[in-house]
Amino acid sequence: MAERPYTLLSCGMSIDGYLDDTTEERLLLSNDADFDRVDEVRAGCDAILVGAATIRQDNPRLLVRSERRRAARIARGEPADPVKVTVTGRCDLDPAAAFFTAGEAEKLVYCATPAVAQARERLGALATVVDGGDPVDVRLVSADLAARGVRRLMVEGGGTMHTQFLTRDLADELQLVVAPFFVGDSRAPRFVHDGTFPAGPKNRAGLAEVRQIGDVVLLRYALSERFEK
Repeated sequence: MAERPYTLLSCGMSIDGYLDDTTEERLLLSNDADFDRVDEVRAGCDAILVGAATIRQDNPRLLVRSERRRAARIARGEPADPVKVTVTGRCDLDPAAAFFTAGEAEKLVYCATPAVAQARERLGALATVVDGGDPVDVRLVSADLAARGVRRLMVEGGGTMHTQFLTRDLADELQLVVAPFFVGDSRAPRFVHDGTFPAGPKNRAGLAEVRQIGDVVLLRYALSERFEK
C-alpha cells in the first residue's frame, strides 16, 4: 500500500482567484458540461475530501450523479459513491447536512484531538470520527486514508484544504477551472491562502493540459512525479 493516495485537487475560481462571493447564494463558477466532467473525475476516485467550512457553506452531497457511472463502479466491485471525508478542528458540523444524510457512502471525519469525544457524541453512527492530531495534520489524514485502502483521493476544497495539501507537498495534480468573470471583493474566499508552496517561481508546475469547456477553461497541472497523464 502506498504511503498516501494519489491526490488530485479540483477547484473552480473566478479570473481573479475567488471561490465564491460574499452573498448567501452559492456562486456558480462552471457550466453543465464541466459539472459532468467533474462527475466523471469523482467516479474514478476512492474518496472525496472537503473542509468543514465547505460543508457549512455549500452543503455538498458529494455523490456521483450519473447512473451509468454509478453502475460502472458497482460492476467493478466498488461502492456506487466514493468515501466522503472531511477535516474539522471543532466539529462544528450539522448532523443533518447532506454530507452525512445523502447516499450510502462511508463517511470519515478527521477531528482535532480535543474535540474527538464531542464529535463522536454529536455524530453518533453517521460517520467514523478519527483523531487527526492537534491541530489536524493532513499528512496524518493522507496516510490514514491510504491505510484504509484509498488509492485515489479528490480534494474539492475549500481554500484551507487546498492550501494545506499544496504547502505540505501532498498533491499530485491540480485541475483548475477558471470562470469568465471577476468577483472583485477581497472579503470573498480565495483559492489558496498565504503559504510556502513547492510550486513556486523557481519550481514551476508543469502545465499538462489546457481545455476549453464552453465558457470556462480547464488548466491541468502536474505537481509531482506521480502525475498521471
